Amino acid sequence: MDIPRIQYEPLVRAALAEDIGPGDITTTLCVPAEARTTATVLAKSAGVIAGLEVCALAFHLIDPETRWAGLVADGFHVPDPPTPLATITGSARALLTAERVALNFLQRMSGIATVTARYVAAVAGTGARIVDTRKTTPGLRALEKYAVRVGGGFNHRLGLYDCVLIKDNHIQASGGIQNAIAAARAQIPHTMKVEVETDTLAQVAEALEAGADIILLDNMDTEMMRRAVAQIGGRAITEASGGLALDRVAEVAATGVQVLSIGALTHSAPALDISLDFTP
Repeated sequence: MDIPRIQYEPLVRAALAEDIGPGDITTTLCVPAEARTTATVLAKSAGVIAGLEVCALAFHLIDPETRWAGLVADGFHVPDPPTPLATITGSARALLTAERVALNFLQRMSGIATVTARYVAAVAGTGARIVDTRKTTPGLRALEKYAVRVGGGFNHRLGLYDCVLIKDNHIQASGGIQNAIAAARAQIPHTMKVEVETDTLAQVAEALEAGADIILLDNMDTEMMRRAVAQIGGRAITEASGGLALDRVAEVAATGVQVLSIGALTHSAPALDISLDFTP
């Protein structure tokens, strides 16, 4: 993973603490303390795998003696399920206690990677980038944005701190696009870009005149977007957002827009079907 463990380990610890509470009652009562087993992590539907190291960590935190043997790596495309992803050997109690949290992370992240890969495939050959948004699960943004990258997409800003993005309410509150951009330019470093959300061709013209680096074309129909891209003429990066369903993105990319930002990559991705099966 290209996320430092120090960043995601606290998330896994918190999830385990939430699930276990004072103890795993069922496992403690039913399973002998000395019982050991081997289990297989099994993908039961086709998709793109992301989050294997996070999954493995959940088991390791419950019992450091657990042995994880990965059979594939993140980014693996499951062709014909069921497909084994890893085997785990260790205390039966540890495996049972960590199972749900481990799979929750793996299923969630793999679901995001899978949806992202579908969007990326839909715009292949157009030169357009598929990017995510800040519409992420609170606390899990780093993992969900990592899953987008695994699926072939790119990350938009990570938070409110790494790009000036002037949206409709900022425009309203600051007295217009030019006022907002001028105020931002006067205070930010030269390395930071300024993006402005527009929903009319008049706003596109105003953003261009004010020197926006990126112009977001928000909820425009395809024809208006095509006109906006032509109007901008390469003087700013163009980004489309809003209403970008999978069956529409190829048409939108064909307008020449360079970036398609899609909240559904993270806020609506269904979990991939993955299970943990004990060896009989």
